[in-house]
This record gives sequence, structure tokens and C-alpha cells, in this order.
Amino acid sequence: MRKGLIALSPLMVFIVFYLVTSIIAGDFYKIPITVAFMVSSVYAIAIFSGRPLKHRIDTYSHGAATEQMMLMIWIFVLAGAFAHSAKAMGSIDATVNLTLALLPPQMILAGMFMAACFVSISIGTSVGTIAALVPIAAGIAGETGTNVAMMTAIIVGGAFFGDNLSFISDTTIMATQTQGCRLSDKFRVNAFIVFPAAILVLVGYLFMGTDVSAPQETAPVEWMKVMPYLIVLTTAIFGMNVMAVLTLGIVLTGIIGLLSGSFDIYGWFGSMGEGILSMGELIIVTMMAGGMLELIRQQGGIDFIIRLLTRRVNSKRGAELSIAMLVSLVDVCTANNTVAILTVGDISKRIGDRYGVDNKKCASILDTFSCTVQGLIPYGAQMLIAAGLASLNPVSILPFLYYPFVLGITALLSILLRYPRRYS
Repeated sequence: MRKGLIALSPLMVFIVFYLVTSIIAGDFYKIPITVAFMVSSVYAIAIFSGRPLKHRIDTYSHGAATEQMMLMIWIFVLAGAFAHSAKAMGSIDATVNLTLALLPPQMILAGMFMAACFVSISIGTSVGTIAALVPIAAGIAGETGTNVAMMTAIIVGGAFFGDNLSFISDTTIMATQTQGCRLSDKFRVNAFIVFPAAILVLVGYLFMGTDVSAPQETAPVEWMKVMPYLIVLTTAIFGMNVMAVLTLGIVLTGIIGLLSGSFDIYGWFGSMGEGILSMGELIIVTMMAGGMLELIRQQGGIDFIIRLLTRRVNSKRGAELSIAMLVSLVDVCTANNTVAILTVGDISKRIGDRYGVDNKKCASILDTFSCTVQGLIPYGAQMLIAAGLASLNPVSILPFLYYPFVLGITALLSILLRYPRRYS
């Protein structure tokens, strides 16, 4: 017990340090999240017992530079370059004008949520959805006087709708593979949990949208400048790799920007450079979080969580709750919902088989709770990239994440109320 708690203590140091200092300062913007991760990372290296200092640093560095971490960083780099070059070329303003022209004011919040849901379920990636839509959402927020953090949270929520349901989402594939069920069967079970949450949130946005005051006159839509976003969304929907999609977007913004006279070649390079630099903090946080979480894993912190949550299971409902808690806590520790499902998939299968949990319900629980937690942790990739693109502190987005909150409640009720009955 003591060793397991010590292994998990760096995560507690991060949470306590960041929360306590921010509360004392009375401002969550006062304490850079990079400093909180630096303190907890130094602590994690210091308590890594029984190994030379060089080995501890090497372990930390390995966790900071895994294939998944580097892929995430390259996505950050490309997303920053695309977002800033699109803004300099006028693509964001043109897309905002198109959205305002098509949607009545009271439908803007609900419309953005539906757009994020549609794009994410089509392309199967929350990160790709956020990278494409957050700059547009932030621009609309500025034009309509809506809270930027709330508009960003709408996109993040919709992005996790598709991450949870899409047939090509890595979390869906991982959940079904570890539990031995078909994608279509898991989708049917998941739909009973997810759609009520999405409908409730959508209705809420419809009511909230009545207070949105859109500008009386909007500028004419420059269709040529909208094309980068339309092509990016279309190619993503048809399954193109997210890095290839963002690269295509960068090239298109450059070509259109040069042809329209929005910037010269050096202006294009400069805007891309600014975009890449704007992602610097997110890249640093991503690497420090990866290193710290690798030390936690090496010290047995994740194994400790698994043992702790499964030792008192004695019923089907208890088994489902333990699976939900298991994947949630591991996601908090790894900040990656796919890795969390992969980590606990086998033991969840064993727990489910032992207590008669339907494998389709088990896969749904794994996917839904991992997406819920991933949508709420401020140091997850999705929150970091959303905050970076909207120039916000990740914590400022948290109070407006209605969909992940409601999804978590409906998922918990599905366990407590044995719903849907057919699979419970």
C-alpha cells in the first residue's frame, strides 16, 4: 500500500501544487502549468528509489519521447502552423462569416456542437476535430460576444462524442479488441448511453443560444478563403491521416494567401513560425507529463490502482463499477484514453467474464469512461491543443465542459440502473 501511494504521489503533488497556489493567488492564470509539471517532475525523479540518478533521468526522458508523445508533438506543430497561417490568410474570418450567414443566432451554440459531433464521428479523432474547429469557434465567439472558453468547450465536447462512437476511433477499436466483441455491437450498446447525454446537452445549447447576440451585418463570404477548412474537413472525413490533413491545409493556405495577396512568401513563413512557437508551452507540458507518468508506471503506480480496485469485487454491478473506476484512474495517470484502455483491457475482460458482464457492455464502459475523463483533465492532449489554439488556460475551459460531465453521469447511471437492460 505504502509503495503504491508513493508511486502515485507525483500526480498528487502536481494537483495540490497547481490548485493550492492558484487558489491562494486567486487566479488560475497566475501559476503557469509548466511550473506545476516541473515541480512534480523533479519530485518524481527524486523519489524514484533504488536507481542511479542517470537511470531515473533516462526513464523520464524515455517517457517524454515515446512514439505516441512524438506523434502528439508533431500534430501540435502542424496544427499551430495551420491555424496561424489560416488566420493570416483570412480563412478563419471567412469561415466565421459563412457560419454566421448560415446559422440563425439562436442556433450558433447548438450548430457548433452538432458540427463537432458530425466531424468527430466521421474522422474518428478528437484531436483532429479540435484542431480543425477550435480556431473557427474562437473567431465566432469574438464576433458574437460569446465566452471563448465556453465556445471552445463546445467543440471539445462534440469531439469526444465521435471519439467515443466512431467506428474508426482508436479507442473504439481498442475497447472492442480487448473485450472480443464486434464494433457494431459495441456501437449499439454505447448509443443507449451516449445519445441521451448528447441530446440533453444539445437542448441546453438551444436554450443558452437565445442570449447570443450575432452582429447585425456580416461581411460577404470569401469562398476561396473558406476552401482550406472545407478541404481539410472533407479529407479528414474520408479517412486521411490527421498529419497529412494538416499539412495539406498549410499548403492550401499558402497557395491561396499568395494568390490573393494576403501575404508574401515571407509573411507565410512568418505566420507558420508564430504558430509553431505558440505551441511551445503545450509541447513542453506534453513531454513533462509523459516523463512523469512513465516514472509512475515504472514504480508500480498503475499496477497498484488495478489491485486496489479489484480486490473487493463480488457482483456484476460491482464488476462494472470497478472497470469504470479502473480505466478512469489509469487515464488520469496516463493522460491518454487509448493507452488507458490498452492497459486495463485484459484485466477488465477477466473481471467481466468472472462476474458475467456482457462483453459489449464492458467495451462500452471502457470507451465511455476513458473519453469522459480524457475530456476533463486539463493536461490531456485534447484540452492542451484546444487551449493553445484558443489562447486560453486549459483550466478556464473546465467549467464549460457540459458534455463530458453529462456523459459521465449517464454512463454511471447505466451501471447503477442496469441500463440498457438487454446488455446488463
